[in-house]
Amino acid sequence: MPRLISNRPVVNLLGAVFLLTACGSPAEPQEVERIESLPRSLTSGERALADAGEAFAFDFLREIARGEDPTANIFVSPLSASMALGMALAGAEAGTFEAMRDALRLGGLGREAIGVSYRSLIDLLSGLDPAVRLEIGNSVWHREGFALEDAYVSEVERDFLAWVEALDFSDPGAAEVINAWVSEATDDLIEGIVDPPIDPLTMAFLINAIYFEGAWTLQFDPARTASGDFRRSDGSTVPVPFMSMSDERFPYAQTPDYEAIELPYGSEAFAMTVVLPSEAIGIQAFVESLDAGAWAEIIAGLRETELLVALPKFTLEYEKNLNDVLKALGMEAAFDPAAADFSRMHRDALAMQLHISRVKQKAFVDVDEEGTRAAAVTSVEIGVTSAPPFFRADRPFLFAIRERLSGALLFTGVVRDPSAG
Repeated sequence: MPRLISNRPVVNLLGAVFLLTACGSPAEPQEVERIESLPRSLTSGERALADAGEAFAFDFLREIARGEDPTANIFVSPLSASMALGMALAGAEAGTFEAMRDALRLGGLGREAIGVSYRSLIDLLSGLDPAVRLEIGNSVWHREGFALEDAYVSEVERDFLAWVEALDFSDPGAAEVINAWVSEATDDLIEGIVDPPIDPLTMAFLINAIYFEGAWTLQFDPARTASGDFRRSDGSTVPVPFMSMSDERFPYAQTPDYEAIELPYGSEAFAMTVVLPSEAIGIQAFVESLDAGAWAEIIAGLRETELLVALPKFTLEYEKNLNDVLKALGMEAAFDPAAADFSRMHRDALAMQLHISRVKQKAFVDVDEEGTRAAAVTSVEIGVTSAPPFFRADRPFLFAIRERLSGALLFTGVVRDPSAG
């Protein structure tokens, strides 16, 4: 089974954005030293990728919210989506590459810089906070007989530390193999992403999995958790358990438009940032207005303040087909069989009309008195419009040995049991 990469967070800002995407189960409270800075300065490429990640994160959330039931919860991982689509980007050429790069908000970076920056991000996230568990796994599963280009395989192995494996997709157990990897990568929070049987027109799955597990730096006392009313957008109320804490200092901001608080994990490299829009604005309009610039203002406005905090305990599971979302962000070409160009992935991609047929994400989060546990998996499904020829002699067959030019048949035979001799 492919290895996973134990990771560490990057910057409080990245932690705030990405942690609303992937998380894990808390550890016992322990004395930890506060992390004040990264182990090294970010390179220009890493900073560009971080900036692109923020821009993509809020564009991504906004498009999902636009198409979602206004009463529904949402929980997604922009980082997981970016990583999985980044592996597809590595196989794209020409207009498809440009459209995907722009949709991921990576327009200022060249192909090589993008790959280096993804790998640097993985390396930088690894081990920053020993009190927090963060794991990132990438994998590429392709149909036997559908050979990926060597250069593409080398690239995803190098830049994404991806596990690459060929499977017999016609085998009923193929989906189970992929889903077992997903389950292991998310500590069983997400059991699978591929539905059996695998479509005969599917040639590959590019999958990212993220798992996070962090204990609050200051944990809530379960004895203080009590039921209270949570008011929905339509004015109705529902009783939920509220965790509470007082006489502690947290980064906090208050404006006429919102209140915001940051609750750190472990050594405080990671945090959950909670933003409560004013009643006059409401959550839907607030999400619609949120972009990287507005988010930066929220973070910049946080100041250490002594507070009484009440936060509901909650567990969310969310699943979303992202095709329409990504098309709305500008990635239409990658989904169009007639326009997509993934010839860096497979030399016959244009003739086969290789394209992205589906992008799906599943996410899970559990927030309680001890901390947060969460995971997300994104699958990019690569398909064709018609199945390429694929010959598998797995049932009785006839064969002949002949001289091609004259047509003379030298030998003929029928094989009903190759093991019988």
